[in-house]
Amino acid sequence: MFFLTLAISLLVGSVYSDHHDRTNQLPDRSTIVHLFEWKWKDIADECERFLAPKGFGGVQISPPSENLIIHQSDGSRTWYERYQVMSYKLKTRSGDREDFLNMTRRCNQVGVRIYADVVVNHMTGDHPTNKGTGGSTADFKKYSYPAVPYTQDHFHHPYCVINNYQNAEEVRGCDLVGLKDLNHGHSFVQNKIADFLNDLISLGVAGFRVDAAKHMWPADLGAIYAKLHNLNTDFGFQPNTKPYIYQEVIYYGNEPITPKEYTMYGDVTEFKVGAELKNVFRGDNAMKWLVSWGEAWALSPSETALVFIDNHDTQRSNDVLTYKESRAYKAAIAFMLAHPYGEPRIMSSYFFENNEQGPPSDNEENIVSPSINKDDTCGNGWVCEHRWRQIYQMVAFRNAVRGTSIQNWWDNGNNQIAFSRGEKGFIVFNAEGRDLDQNLQTGLPPGEYCDVITGKKEKNSCTGIKVIVNNDGRADIHMSSRAEDVHLAIHVGKESSLQTR
Repeated sequence: MFFLTLAISLLVGSVYSDHHDRTNQLPDRSTIVHLFEWKWKDIADECERFLAPKGFGGVQISPPSENLIIHQSDGSRTWYERYQVMSYKLKTRSGDREDFLNMTRRCNQVGVRIYADVVVNHMTGDHPTNKGTGGSTADFKKYSYPAVPYTQDHFHHPYCVINNYQNAEEVRGCDLVGLKDLNHGHSFVQNKIADFLNDLISLGVAGFRVDAAKHMWPADLGAIYAKLHNLNTDFGFQPNTKPYIYQEVIYYGNEPITPKEYTMYGDVTEFKVGAELKNVFRGDNAMKWLVSWGEAWALSPSETALVFIDNHDTQRSNDVLTYKESRAYKAAIAFMLAHPYGEPRIMSSYFFENNEQGPPSDNEENIVSPSINKDDTCGNGWVCEHRWRQIYQMVAFRNAVRGTSIQNWWDNGNNQIAFSRGEKGFIVFNAEGRDLDQNLQTGLPPGEYCDVITGKKEKNSCTGIKVIVNNDGRADIHMSSRAEDVHLAIHVGKESSLQTR
């Protein structure tokens, strides 16, 4: 194991770069939530009733471009149909152009930014039916998509399917799982994609998640990005503001295509975060090694990394933590949000039993809106992890500690750790299998604080654990090994601070 404790002197106390100048989030907000397969109207409602009040910085939406309609054998719709493009019309099961504009206006008005997941690497695969969500049709065998329009001249030749991920030419020039691969070196293709993205910019988006960026040549993407307009000032953005771009580059090591090839054009999705934190919070790697979390774990530089525990692809495997392992999952997200490494995104899902299952729907066609329970959780088949107290309270924690470094690291040599974020926040994790009883330096001003994980502050009391910080900044911390959650967090600010001396 190469993560040595000498990293304390190198990394603890370091401050990672703030992404806010690039993400276009408000300065008192943080964290992107992926409202996977939500309708545009429901996202607008969620921005106003929950995301803005809880301090979320933005929403990643599902692809807004017209997609192929794909039914499973039982007649139900799949989730991955959204990634099979028929045209750049703004018409999907999430809504149409008018619904989209309603969403961006309402979300921007309350300070929540919208990031569109854009699928521009490819069009569809071959399929028995050829109808799109916007009424478009295509001739798959002829690579003909008249609604764009694309013809076979706009795709890579000769046609091939990716088999060897050690061959960069093949990865970027052949079809990904049979999806027809566009030739991004073609000026017509570049212009059509740029027109699509600029249309979304005109409608108020703050940026883009670029799907399958790894399968496109970086210079071609750079040429497309160079054609993009500044953000639309009608939605509250400052003049000359560039869209925030984060690119899907799947990389776990030992492949010729690396994230750093793309970082001159935008941020990259750091998949190793979910993989490594899975090992830690499942108990396969000791928590003490997290003292060196960041680039020392062979991760991308913090200032270019979009970090996450799971996404809509990886949660359909056993390779990452998901809502199905809620205790470890909540702890991993808490660590990610408490640590300054990278720009965080959290997943908000629906319950699924098979890996092709689409979102909750009415007669398999219309997406059903989430219902909101009295305890702020969701119903109607939606998980809504972002509404779990242990997650949205950590978003507030992250907002409260902005601009501070990791200090006061403590560990027991195994699976009990604690650290502060300067003088603004303090978090403890206990995955040891035995109780934690320690007097720890919190770094916080003396006073009384409510643990935001076991409960919340209500008037002048705590519904969960109360922590008393003494004049020297130290506090007695007790955590049961049988507690619902493995972490405890306190911070300055109205959500946690009961009173200070």
